[in-house]
Amino acid sequence: MQIPSTYAAIITAAGRGTRAGGDIPKQWRDLDGQSVIARSIAAFDGFARIVVTLSPDDMARGIAELAGPVTLVAGGDTRSASIRAALEVLEGSGITHVLIHDGARPLVSQDVITGVVAALQSGATAAAPALPVTDALWRAKAGHVTAPAPRDGLYRAQTPQGFALDAILAAHRAHPEGAADDVELAIRAGIPVTVTQGDEDNLKLTYPPDFARAERILGSAMDIRLGNGFDVHAFTAGDHVWLCGVKIAHDKALLGHSDADVGMHALTDAIYGALAQGDIGRHFPPSDPQWKGAASHIFLRHAAELARNMGYVISNTDVTLICERPKVGPHAGAMQLRLSEIMGVEHDRVSVKATTSEQLGFTGREEGIAAIATATLVKG
Repeated sequence: MQIPSTYAAIITAAGRGTRAGGDIPKQWRDLDGQSVIARSIAAFDGFARIVVTLSPDDMARGIAELAGPVTLVAGGDTRSASIRAALEVLEGSGITHVLIHDGARPLVSQDVITGVVAALQSGATAAAPALPVTDALWRAKAGHVTAPAPRDGLYRAQTPQGFALDAILAAHRAHPEGAADDVELAIRAGIPVTVTQGDEDNLKLTYPPDFARAERILGSAMDIRLGNGFDVHAFTAGDHVWLCGVKIAHDKALLGHSDADVGMHALTDAIYGALAQGDIGRHFPPSDPQWKGAASHIFLRHAAELARNMGYVISNTDVTLICERPKVGPHAGAMQLRLSEIMGVEHDRVSVKATTSEQLGFTGREEGIAAIATATLVKG
């Protein structure tokens, strides 16, 4: 939706936000790499004017950190005083309508904003988003319920609250005592207010748990990585093979610098790949004699520990062994348990299976074994 050039946004951020905890006012706290106030401002990109009210103590910081077409206004002792100061800056500037938004609501959606704008363009003098109250309501005293309270017609108010500039400025001037929000002032002034659609995610950051909820909504802690691994080892003379950490009797062995566990090598590379950390050869160079004949669980355990150290959880892994013989099925359960033990994950997050190549290619001719693996890592 194109925002009319005569519409401005006012974002309130002059409070101290002490209930939110932390060492600095909540509007300056980080939320997924951006300050709360920077996120709130970014939501109104496209407005001709954005006015931000700040505490005089924060003005230098605002000048330094709030880039873009933002007008900073020193806030007053109350929210209403801060809003009035911002409205007076806009008076006579050609702005006809204003959306007033809490700087502590950084997750406001474009649908909520354009819903308010659409109502104003349709002729409403005032419009504000809200959500109907759906929970039962009680009155209580001294920690005990005293009576139910009717919820019919009750709404939870949100911002931005939109107004014709002249109307809301007049309401502020007529009621200098202020109010909880601008809709309350509009009602006192006899201005009808249209209710528009709110959004559950448009929360106001008030208490410490609200920041955790905002992080979850943003998905900022959810980083999903997918890695693939592929490995091949040829057969040589011997009487057993190591596959996914399990020793299996066979009329041949697998040839390799280490114990040639082709399945574990593919899985190790899948984890390294998901982390963008190369492959086994980068971490355990075959040119280094100390790794000659090494047990492959050393490699896999290192990859799993590296993932944990980088903040990731191994969500699931899947290994497919490609060979005619030995038969993997009878040993798949033991392989699953061994891999889960090495990686330190639940066994039901590890899959081991096998297939043949229908007697085609080097695996079909029983010249060696191939393996492919996939690993999913999650941060959060």
